[in-house]
Amino acid sequence: MARRSTPSLIKHLIKTSPGQNPTNPWLLCSRSVTYMPRPGDGAPRKVTLIPGDGIGPLVTGAVEQIMEAMHAPVYFEKHEVHGNMKKIPEEVLDSIKRNKICLKGGLATPVGGGVSSLNVQLRKELDLYASLVDCFNLKGLPTRHQNVDIVVIRENTEGEYSGLEHEVVPGVVESLKVITKFCSERIAKYAFEYAYLNNRKTVTAVHKANIMKLADGLFLESCREVAKKYPGIKYNEIIVDNCCMQLVSKPEQFDVMVTPNLYGNLVANTAAGIAGGTGVMPGGNVGAENAVFEQGASAGNVGSYEIVKEKKANPVALLLSSAMMLRHVQFPSFADRLETAVKRVIAEGKYRTPDLGGNSTTQEVVDAIIASLD
Repeated sequence: MARRSTPSLIKHLIKTSPGQNPTNPWLLCSRSVTYMPRPGDGAPRKVTLIPGDGIGPLVTGAVEQIMEAMHAPVYFEKHEVHGNMKKIPEEVLDSIKRNKICLKGGLATPVGGGVSSLNVQLRKELDLYASLVDCFNLKGLPTRHQNVDIVVIRENTEGEYSGLEHEVVPGVVESLKVITKFCSERIAKYAFEYAYLNNRKTVTAVHKANIMKLADGLFLESCREVAKKYPGIKYNEIIVDNCCMQLVSKPEQFDVMVTPNLYGNLVANTAAGIAGGTGVMPGGNVGAENAVFEQGASAGNVGSYEIVKEKKANPVALLLSSAMMLRHVQFPSFADRLETAVKRVIAEGKYRTPDLGGNSTTQEVVDAIIASLD
């Protein structure tokens, strides 16, 4: 589904409305119905900030600078958390539960060694059951495919990420994949509700029920039951291996995708790479009480030593995630300003980090975005 910007719609109206005066104020106005806040909605919101590892401090620092430049009504309560810790500190969890909102950089996850992922811990402790990654083409950023506009909604708390592994006998390890009707139904409800609220037309469930007939079969059964309650939204199903092939050959066919845990991680990173790269795709994790916003695709969210050393990390993904956060806390005009400025800098193409074919530093991109703020 291609996005159509407000300016292009205005130009279309002016061009295709014979007899209209192009200087007519109502025709040139980009917003005719105002956002009416409730009394007190303008009070600044405290946000828990976790800079994280690798490029995290660079990109979260970029967000802090731009929020200050916009005079956005948010301020940050910063906590140091690193991927080599054994657990998320209690004071950090308490901060997020108190503020209800968090912005975080990437946390490194050790490979092997029995150390659990703090990212997974955070999702489970706060019951952030829905992960959302928004993958779309950005004007001015060349990609192999056009008209990509995919939202991947992933179940975040069970499946292969349940952490239930043990050695049965030496040389034999058993890892359990847990799928429940409760978690499957609530992620399906979230996906269909998202589609309904955002005028999306299709929800596609990704599965491997041809092989995992009970586990993924239960996931599909739950999706089908929820789909019946949304007759205005088309419902599809696709096996995960075919899904990956279809994504890299014809990604524009997909709209909203709902997945179990592991498949969602793979699908979201693939879709992000197709749409422009992991450095530009926003995302977040949400539950009934709390929300954590971070770079949408997990691949590269910590970066490499060279990128950190040269200070050339791409801040775009976390900046767009911050725009999502601003909408979440009902500051839509600030979200619009931030998103517009970021897209303007991307479209102009003068300031881009190496992952987008440029050689700019993080700070140079930040300065350009601040200069582009309306």
